[in-house]
Amino acid sequence: MARMRKKADLPVKTCAVCGRPFTWRKSWAKVWDEVRYCSDKCRAARGKSSTA
Repeated sequence: MARMRKKADLPVKTCAVCGRPFTWRKSWAKVWDEVRYCSDKCRAARGKSSTA
């Protein structure tokens, strides 16, 4: 059986919208190279500007 990885050892990316760092998730294993947003909220806000 494989050993558990520590959360600190997982790959990290920066969200393209909010700029916050987010870590690898098992559900993203096959598409990690294509993941750009940390959440559905950021993905939905990708085309909107923050100025009102």
